[in-house]
Amino acid sequence: MNTDLIVVLDQMEREKGISRDVLLEAIQSSLLSASKKSLGPARELEVTIDPKTGDIRAFCRLVVAERVVDPFGEITLDEAMKIEPKVKIGDEVVKEVTPRNFGRIAAQTAKQVVVQKIREAEKDVVFGEFQTRVGEIVSGVVRHHEKQNVIIDLGRTEGIMPPREQCHHEDYRLGSRVRVYILAVREGARGPEVILSRTHPSFVKRLFELEVPEIDEGAVEIKAIAREPGYRTKIAVHSVQDKVDCVGACVGLRGNRVKAVVRELNGEKIDIIRWDEDPVSYITNALSPAKLKQVTIDPEKGECEVIVDEDQLSLAIGKKGQNVRLSSRLTGWKIDIYREGEVLKGVKSAISDLAEIPGVGEKMARNLVEAGFIGLPVIAISEPADLMAVEGIGEKTAAELIRIAREAGGNSENESSG
Repeated sequence: MNTDLIVVLDQMEREKGISRDVLLEAIQSSLLSASKKSLGPARELEVTIDPKTGDIRAFCRLVVAERVVDPFGEITLDEAMKIEPKVKIGDEVVKEVTPRNFGRIAAQTAKQVVVQKIREAEKDVVFGEFQTRVGEIVSGVVRHHEKQNVIIDLGRTEGIMPPREQCHHEDYRLGSRVRVYILAVREGARGPEVILSRTHPSFVKRLFELEVPEIDEGAVEIKAIAREPGYRTKIAVHSVQDKVDCVGACVGLRGNRVKAVVRELNGEKIDIIRWDEDPVSYITNALSPAKLKQVTIDPEKGECEVIVDEDQLSLAIGKKGQNVRLSSRLTGWKIDIYREGEVLKGVKSAISDLAEIPGVGEKMARNLVEAGFIGLPVIAISEPADLMAVEGIGEKTAAELIRIAREAGGNSENESSG
């Protein structure tokens, strides 16, 4: 049995990556519990395991007494002298108390505790390993669905992809292999939980780092990312080395690099933007392919007003307002877009116009403008779900706003080209 114990220790250390010392400590702890049940409440009971032979022995400390009152804590002088000849009354002696059937009893009693200790040690190893891998992309297999969570087998452990980290247009079928971004590792009720994501902007960043050597080598930097998972991503890049074309490097020969990222994202559109320290140039690049006539910025307010020709308005705004929304997130500027010839409106004016719509009011109008819905043309090309993301707007209100906007002619005047 002792030889078998050593074999098990070696196997656990080799296959599970758990330290031999950790396992020995766990087994000794469990055997100590078993010894107390087998031997009674002995004073200062100790259990030792020889790490080389696997021999298990139990010892207890007993006080030498002239007359034994407590058999579990005291020993007579005659018995003590057989262990230590020079011992005196009041001294302590260490006596071996390993019972004959201790191996069988200890094994049965300690089995569950040892397994639990090994699981805990293994969880600590997993926690430490994945904590250092936060921010990496890993591959796993979809094992099952737990409520709305997708559980993914990562080999050493399972990861959890919550609903907010899932792309709603993707189908996570059982048994399918999927690449995911390690978002966080935290202690849960049942041990370490590895939180995974396919919607996080850094997932796209990591994919480009894998596909574009110039990014990995530091010749090209990713300055910012704005993403609406499953639909469109804008990524701003900058060349650290003058001889390197940052956009061309990310696109690749015949578009092979960006196409590889698009395939991984199941067709999500990607706009690669050239970053510029000049905010006007940066905003112009972000709103491409729309051609802008004038860009006016207010650095104190962090706001930008853009004027475009009539035929460029829908292109600048984008389908459901997506282009201007993502451009605003990417650049960090609040962007308002107006037609050429239209009286330039400030935020107050835009809020005032929307507030005149029946049932809207100033507070709702302000929320709409701050969310990028700067007028009826934008609302007309939006979907109810887009408006429902604005605070204070429910399904009925969203539908009514779109109806009013489209009846006012916004849809026909500003039909989006995507």
